[in-house]
Parts: sequence; C-alpha cells; structure tokens
Amino acid sequence: MTVLVVTGTGTEIGKTVTTAAVAAAALAAGRSVAVLKPAQTGVGPGERGDADEVTRLVGGGVTAVELARYPEPLAPATAALRAGLPPVRPYEVAEAAAKLATDHDLVLVEGAGGLLVRFDADGGTLADAARQLGAPVLVVAAAGLGTLNSTALTTEALRARDLTPLGVVVGSWPEHPDLAARCNLADFPEVSGTKLLGAIPEGAGTRPDFRASAPSWLAPELAGTWEAAAFAASAEVPPVSAWGERA
Repeated sequence: MTVLVVTGTGTEIGKTVTTAAVAAAALAAGRSVAVLKPAQTGVGPGERGDADEVTRLVGGGVTAVELARYPEPLAPATAALRAGLPPVRPYEVAEAAAKLATDHDLVLVEGAGGLLVRFDADGGTLADAARQLGAPVLVVAAAGLGTLNSTALTTEALRARDLTPLGVVVGSWPEHPDLAARCNLADFPEVSGTKLLGAIPEGAGTRPDFRASAPSWLAPELAGTWEAAAFAASAEVPPVSAWGERA
C-alpha cells in the first residue's frame, strides 16, 4: 500500500488527527510519509491547515502538501466558486499523489468532509481521485448514536464505485463512552463489511506524547498494535442476549 485515501463519514469527527496517527505509526515503522490535502477550506493565508496540523502532531518528518486553499468553511466546489479561484480536479489529486508516491513509502490523501463532497462544478469527488489512483480508502467514523448509518452509507458508496474500504477507525473515542458507543464497537464490522482498525482517544490532538502513542491506537494493518477484541473487552461491550439483542 503506497497511497491511502482517508475520508470521513462527516465533518469534525477526527479525520485530521486520524491521518496524523497513521502517519506517526508509519514513521515509527521506518517508512517515509507524505500527507496530501487536496482542498483546504475555512483557512486564510498564513493560517495553519490540516496538513500543517499533521506535521505539528507528528513532530516533523512528514512531507505536507496542500493543492488549494479557500477561505470560507464550505464544500470545496462552493468555496472555490465563491472565492473566484480554480477548483481542484480529481485528476490533479491523483497526479499529485502519484508523484509523491515515487519517493515516499506512504502517501496519505486526506479529503474534506465526506466521501462525496464535491471538488468542482462537474461533480468530481474524493472517490473519483481514489478510483484514478486505485487506492484503498480508510473511513473515519464518529463513536456514538447515528454513526452506523453514515458508516454503512460510506462503505456502500465505496463498493458501488469499485473502491476498497480498508477499514474503519473511530476518530474520537470518548473517555466515558455511553451504551451506544460501546455497542457500536461490535456493530461497525457488521454494518460496514470491513474491519475496525482503531480508536483514537478523545483529545488526542492535545497530547504531548501523540507520536509515541499513535501506534497503540491503530491496528497492525496501519502499522500499529491495537487489537479490536481487546479494546472491546476493555470498553465492556454489552453481550448479545439469546433474543439477538444486546443484554
């Protein structure tokens, strides 16, 4: 796996922190890493974008590239139109990622919002870029109530486009998870048809030990040491009753 596309089931669910954790784990495994942010919205000139945040969290050692920046916090196509700036095209994302892959072991392409958020007026999306790259897609999901539907929709949309969902990572696992979050740990694989590959602790982006701890939040498929079964046991996932419902 040279290129990995990172998408979310929505906004503000920990996609950038998850991208940083994957980068940190890969660096710890001795791999060279680049992070590509095709379209950064809601950030003005001189302000830190998501690619910069990944660099901050891992403490350097990552090549960070941003293709376009738009000041308003909107979908990239709308933000580009309102700013009077050229949009990002899926083929440009694919070309940039492929170029980075020539001299990096791993290229992480972090989308904006969800999988089908539009980059341009023609309807180009992150899914189109992933298809041109032939790259697997990591889905970052929320922990609590309502997340199963958005996760299922995202993985179904991937498969409908002949794309491979590598797995699901919970982008912000609460310190005190409620019943829905704990049950979701067992339900994610069933509704998504793929593996649960990690859980990033809530507030991880403020931790001084982020780089050292990141591998413990991710499964071996992402160069980590995290195990879904052990994590579910520690989270006290409710057992399923004889009636097929959780007791």
